[in-house]
Amino acid sequence: MDARHLQRIRRKVERGEPLSSAELTDLRHAAQGDAGLSVRLCVAHALSNAEEDREALTLLMRLQRDFPDQHEVELALARSLAGLERYSEAEKALQRALALNPGDPEALKAMALMALRRAEPERAEHHVQEVLKKDPFDGEARLIQAELEHAEAPPLPHASEKPVAERRALKAQFAEALLGALQSAQVHCFHKGGDLWVKLSGGGLGRMDLGSLYAAYVEEGELLAETVQAMAAELLHTTDVPTTRAALLARVRPVLRAPEFAHRAGTALSREGPAGLSVFYVLDDKDLLRYVPETALVALGATLTELDEAAWRHLGNATVEPRAVIVDRGEPRLSPDPLGLWALCEADGYDPARLLCETQQARLRRTLGTGPLRVALGRRELVLVCRAEDPTAVAMLSQLSCAADGIDGAFALQAGKLDVLPPE
Repeated sequence: MDARHLQRIRRKVERGEPLSSAELTDLRHAAQGDAGLSVRLCVAHALSNAEEDREALTLLMRLQRDFPDQHEVELALARSLAGLERYSEAEKALQRALALNPGDPEALKAMALMALRRAEPERAEHHVQEVLKKDPFDGEARLIQAELEHAEAPPLPHASEKPVAERRALKAQFAEALLGALQSAQVHCFHKGGDLWVKLSGGGLGRMDLGSLYAAYVEEGELLAETVQAMAAELLHTTDVPTTRAALLARVRPVLRAPEFAHRAGTALSREGPAGLSVFYVLDDKDLLRYVPETALVALGATLTELDEAAWRHLGNATVEPRAVIVDRGEPRLSPDPLGLWALCEADGYDPARLLCETQQARLRRTLGTGPLRVALGRRELVLVCRAEDPTAVAMLSQLSCAADGIDGAFALQAGKLDVLPPE
């Protein structure tokens, strides 16, 4: 068979499209002359695409005997078993796949779907978070997460039930309970998107990721009421800033925010930034993003100039390697091959500001070359960049949708300066 014809068939199978009778016959003939795994496994997936899971299962059982240590076989086996509604056996196949290839995202996403089917949202959330920690752009994982967040919430256990019988709350229930505990503790707070914003004891502002808080609740296995009360008590006694000038200068980092952010920033310290944006200052903390209040400078004997210099110096020492991405249906995801679009995606909240550091710009030049860059800041957890003269990459960049917590608009980076581009 012509190699290009076979490749077209295989790509069609990978996209989940059913084959014609002639294409399936060609694929079977190719598999008969191939003693390896790849083409034979493709036949099994083609059968599953056509909902012929029973025949696929027969083939996969033979492949499992011939290739007992291949996690791809276990994944395909789980798919065919699920197609036959043999879910317990499918889950065991997924567990074998994870044993052979720990952390495999496809197996974890399949396990999450199995957990959803079993009405076990905490297990599903745990598996999804494992995937998103490694690849925050995984579209399938994000879809599962959205399904979890919008699923109909089962009633919470009554207080008279035995503690050991408590079911894990869904994320929406957890958020509601945590907000209630904070308000009862006289902590001013509000919920926006995936973030929890709190007014700290000194009057400053703090942001926490609800996904991380929920994951901690699921993993620790404590009762919901006890968990949210403990979190509320901890936030109640969280101070805004360190108690010494040296500690403040050691932990400060810069972040970029849209102009409208100032309306809810309260007394958080800021200055005018490039391209109409504002520079705010936060304390480096993986659990709670704390904005430095204006009163901290006077209280600790620091100046805005030295705070700003320290913040950018620390960030300049923490550059990241650009990673190849594509935009698929408005969502970014990692690409195995460089296609002209790149991301700074450390996902620590500093990526937009990191773009302005000379050390980070030098790493970008090594990857993208010299010349002006197009920039998108529509996602808080990443920055997308491409060469301005690359029409294909610019077209991909224009497909990016702006998230509620992102910075809308098109930007250009040239000669170290960030500018906003006029609307097209």
